[in-house]
Order: sequence, then C-alpha cells, then structure tokens
Amino acid sequence: MLEVHALKAEDLQGLDARTIADIAAKMLAHIGEQSSRIDSQAREIQRKDAELEFKTAKLDKITFELARLKAWKYGAKTEAMSEQQRRLFEETLAEDAAALEARLRALQGDAVPPSGNARRSKPRRQALPEHLRRVEHRHEPEDTTCTCGRPMLRVGEEVSERLDIVPAEFFVHRHVYGKWACRCCQVLVQEPAAPQIIEQGVPSAGLVAHTLVSRFVDHIPYYRQAQINARSGVHTPRSTLAAWSGAGGAGLEPLFDEHRRWVLGCRVLHADETPVRLLDPGSGKTKKAYVWAYARGAFDTAPGVVYDFCLGRGSQYPVDFLAQWSGTLVCDDYKGYDPVLNAEGRTEAGCLAHARRKFD
Repeated sequence: MLEVHALKAEDLQGLDARTIADIAAKMLAHIGEQSSRIDSQAREIQRKDAELEFKTAKLDKITFELARLKAWKYGAKTEAMSEQQRRLFEETLAEDAAALEARLRALQGDAVPPSGNARRSKPRRQALPEHLRRVEHRHEPEDTTCTCGRPMLRVGEEVSERLDIVPAEFFVHRHVYGKWACRCCQVLVQEPAAPQIIEQGVPSAGLVAHTLVSRFVDHIPYYRQAQINARSGVHTPRSTLAAWSGAGGAGLEPLFDEHRRWVLGCRVLHADETPVRLLDPGSGKTKKAYVWAYARGAFDTAPGVVYDFCLGRGSQYPVDFLAQWSGTLVCDDYKGYDPVLNAEGRTEAGCLAHARRKFD
C-alpha cells in the first residue's frame, strides 16, 4: 500500500496529473485524520485536567474537614480559649467550609453527579419579612409570538425574592419571571434567572458585599452584625453570615487574580511590607505577621495596589509573588529583596523617602 505521507518531491516527478491528484487527495485525507486525532487528544487532555482540578479541590475539602475534627477533638484539652475566642474560630471554619463548597460546585458543573451529602434535607429557610420594601423586577420575553405565528398566552409566573440592603435599610428584590405558552404548539417561554453569588440563596450580591465590608473593613464580628440586622426584623445567624462571606470570598478570587495580573503588568513596581498583629490561639498572645504591598509606579496612568498577607518577612514571599514579573522594583534597602532582584530582567531603584532620612 502506498504511504503517501512518506513521499518526497522527487518521487512525484514523471507522474501524470491523475496520479498526482489521487496522491494529493490521499494526503489531504491523511492530514484530516491527523487533525481529528489531535482535536480528540486535546479534548481528552482538557477533560483530564478538569477531573484533576476537581479531585484536588475534593482532597483539600477532606483535608480541611479532618483538621477541623482533630481541632474539635483535641483542641479543648490543649488550648485555653474563652467562649468569645471559640466563636471567632467557629466563624472562620464556617467561612472556609463555604468557600470550599463554592469551589467544588464550580468544578462539578453538570458533568459530575451530586454527592450523597447534597441529597440530605436542608434546614427550612425562614420567609423574608413582609414589612420589608419590595423592589419588583419584571422579566418578560422580548417576543411572545410563537414560531407558528400565533400570540402566546401568559399562563403563570415564578417569583424569586432576594434580600438586599442599603445603609440602614433592608429591602427585597422581587424577581417575577413570566411564563408564556402556546396552547397550540405546547411551547413554554420564560426568561432565564440571572447568575448570583449564592445560587438558590436569600442574599443578593449587595448584601454579601455589605457583610464582607462590615466584617473585614469595619471589623464588626458576625454576632454584632446579627444583632444589627435583628433590629430591622431580619434574622441572620452568625453561621449564615459566615457562610455568605465564604461564598463571597470564593467569588472574588477571579477578580483578585485579574487585579494582580494587571498590577504586575507594569514595568515599575513599588514594594513594601507592613507588620500586623495576628492572634496566636492557645498562647494567649499575638504574633507578628506581614502584609506585603505591591503598587504600580507613580507615573502610571492608572494607580493600583495589590496586597499579599504572609506569616513572615522572609525573602521567599516576594520571590514567590513576583515569580513571573520583570522590570524596575522600587524598595528600601531591606536584604529580603536581594533574591528578587538577582533574577534576570529586574532592576533595583532606591526609595527616595528612605534616602532622605540620611540627610534630613
């Protein structure tokens, strides 16, 4: 059998046009088979990558649950924490668990069947208070004419209510999804629901953002937020608020990754580290941690800064954070930046504020 893919240019000399056309057709068919095989392999690689990512997230979840069980079993005997301190750690555990669950749901999609835990009955959700102001949003199809040419009839609607907040006021977004059907063709048309940070949940994106800002910017503990919300007649337990924050944090990860890429995309970068006090459970004291700040240059058209919370001040933290970056780094003379600047394509620029101290 003729191996067309092994032919050379000199093998085609002296052949008639018909033979050359047949050879060309076989070569095109061979190229098509190779392309189809490559596409199939690429899809298989993509599928395996998705499975690996899901299994990694699943392993993280199991590891986290095991650590939590060990902490609850042995922590009470070895750590002397008050009830208020235990509440803080309970809320942190709830945040982490909610973030992991959100990651797993994003990785599962429609391809992975739900686990047995997902089929368990959930606690009954309390109805939203009737006294809250309702902001109604109507969602109707643009075209209510059936493909057969006859107008459709409105046969019902679905109502979805989500809790939202403005300063000092709770209100409810009332989403009404009209159902339009053609009795002749047995066709039903309805607008799809918009994606939410917490699917099938009560809070809107605005309320999740308010909870995050209150907790991490205003430093209001969840039990105080629950008391504040209760004054408006809204029941939000501490565990619920912690779960909202965990899901909100998972939803913000893509935004943080994009903001980090944008900040590190500049050629001139300013860097500095700031100490913060970190609770040290069991010791009754705090220990020193650091927030590393990386800011775009002062002459960039748009300012930007990204933060990296680290447990120490070692050089491994900026080395890891700036692994893919190259350009001019403006920093003080702290020796921890030397390994960063030893890489090719990076230049050091001294900080004028630090240099001025030697003269003034």
